[in-house]
Amino acid sequence: MVDPLALDEAVLDVVGLGYGPSNLALAVALAEHNAGAPGNAQLTSCFFEKQPSFGWHRGMLIDDTTLQVSFLKDLVTMRNPTSEYSFLAYLQSKGRLADFINHKMLFPSRVEFHDYLEWVADSFKENVQYHCEVVDIRPVEEDGEITCFEVEAHDRSNPGTPMIRRARNVVMAGGLQPHLPEGAQLSDRIWHNHELLDRLRQLTGAEARSFTVIGAGQSAAETVEYLHRTQPEAEIHAVFARYGYAPADDSSFVNRIFDPEAVDHFYRSPEDVKQMLLDYHRSTNYSVVDLELIDELYRRLYQERVTGRERLRVHNISRLVEARTVEDSVRATVEFLPTGEHTVMDTDYLVYATGYRPMDVLKALGTVAPYCRTDESGRVRVRRDYRVETDDALRAGIFLQGPTEHTHGITSSLLSNTAVRVGEIVRSIAGGRHDTDQAPAYADAEA
Repeated sequence: MVDPLALDEAVLDVVGLGYGPSNLALAVALAEHNAGAPGNAQLTSCFFEKQPSFGWHRGMLIDDTTLQVSFLKDLVTMRNPTSEYSFLAYLQSKGRLADFINHKMLFPSRVEFHDYLEWVADSFKENVQYHCEVVDIRPVEEDGEITCFEVEAHDRSNPGTPMIRRARNVVMAGGLQPHLPEGAQLSDRIWHNHELLDRLRQLTGAEARSFTVIGAGQSAAETVEYLHRTQPEAEIHAVFARYGYAPADDSSFVNRIFDPEAVDHFYRSPEDVKQMLLDYHRSTNYSVVDLELIDELYRRLYQERVTGRERLRVHNISRLVEARTVEDSVRATVEFLPTGEHTVMDTDYLVYATGYRPMDVLKALGTVAPYCRTDESGRVRVRRDYRVETDDALRAGIFLQGPTEHTHGITSSLLSNTAVRVGEIVRSIAGGRHDTDQAPAYADAEA
């Protein structure tokens, strides 16, 4: 076997960019493929991750928050229900399987699910280079064709030492990037919610009088709830343009949009139907909140009005016009949309809970980006097996995990379809299926 991290000219089958849940699931799928493949059909791989260790939204691992998808949509079960890396196998290894069953829960806490991900990641730690950031992907030409890529990564703790790996395929899973409104400027007092817990830990001993949270989605509501619960002396201001938090639609029929075959339907649909499906079902995932959390926040708001001590203040149908740090506070200007009236208020800390956006694929691809084909909107064209369409001269493969909503639908950046997707990618790489747009059969979904 080739040491995937050896400093030599060996050409790997796969180099993964990013090591969150998607590429962790890919590492498992590759291992399970290799376990059943003869030596000459096994796939070599390595992964680069810029974080110093495995972590998935650590800044929002709020106690008591739960996963929003079933534990059965873990890294493997939808692809291979007998995998030793399932959430149930994790529970068994921790001695909690019976307790979890008695708990009668489909949705584990995020803290527990993160521990599951770390448990799986620990089995594959030899195959990943942490604290390494990929800075370029260069095409390598042979006899007039580009047969592989040269991936350059820099060790963030030792920037002067580049690391080069050659690969026949790269799989990009850079995750979602925190989104800020145009013109927003972060500071020691203005944060994005993805760093909430880290920032709050730094406030130990400091007494905050007020926090202001911008946004109306799940992470915004969770941030408001957590601050209200853990900062008992502070006022918590929630600012959003809607009349109130909108509930997520997780009803059984609508949840079929997350089924594996829904990807087939979406991929084969004309553009107007794709947009219609995205518009119809945005309430399953975007800017919506679990109903139980909405009810809890409203209960607190009402109870405070009863007692006369109102710490939770909701500024609905309003938007933030400006926020700037002024000495030891943030001066926020909020516009009440029906009248256009502006209110200026000073708050100790302001948190943007304004969501995430997919990575810029073409920017991340570096030198190889010009070889990728795009549609009329400038988005990369992606085949059904998640391989980017490229010029004919480029025979090496670029696969995407995440930024494919325009081609594969709403599950592209969610856990729901991760296990199945990585199985499709592994089969495509293993079989050299570079010229098909046909969906694979789900009946034999194991990698």
